[in-house]
Amino acid sequence: MVSDVSTGDYTKMFCLNCARRIVSPKSRGKYDPLTSYLKFRASFTDTVKLSFAKIDGIIGENLPMSAYREEKWWNNVPNGMHSKAWLDAGWKTEEVNLKEGYVVFKKSGTIQKRSFKRRTSRSKYKKPFTPVPARFPRSRKPSKTKVAKLYARLRNIERKRTSMPKLHGSFKSKPSHEKRLFKPENKP
Repeated sequence: MVSDVSTGDYTKMFCLNCARRIVSPKSRGKYDPLTSYLKFRASFTDTVKLSFAKIDGIIGENLPMSAYREEKWWNNVPNGMHSKAWLDAGWKTEEVNLKEGYVVFKKSGTIQKRSFKRRTSRSKYKKPFTPVPARFPRSRKPSKTKVAKLYARLRNIERKRTSMPKLHGSFKSKPSHEKRLFKPENKP
């Protein structure tokens, strides 16, 4: 058991496997959403025509300028990160039109599996570990209606306080038997 890795809080304890998952989340490449999109479309159709703007929306970033200028960028070469995206999903580029800004993918039928290489070269100037940013729950603000009701109550209490006459002395009147027994000067 270890303390909460994101905040360092010792009151929240995690098992080592849970802490490992929090510290080292899955790393996703820039073009992984395009791979999953093409894998999804593979069950419906054999060809897909995507505009460059649509691809920008799928990957969540802009394509590099060379994708807009050179047809060579769209070649089916397995050593490029971008081309691995559609080759891993089992697609190949069939047609590229830079003037109109679209690309046509055709299903190749062979899905390539990624090979993960372990990096052996370790940099001398490695970045220090930065923990996952903690998400603290936000405190909810009261609604405007509740605030208005509270202010109205406070104003009513203040009005009552100012409208009451200020009487000096005791507020209780003396009971009648006390008035008969004692004269105000001789009270014990």
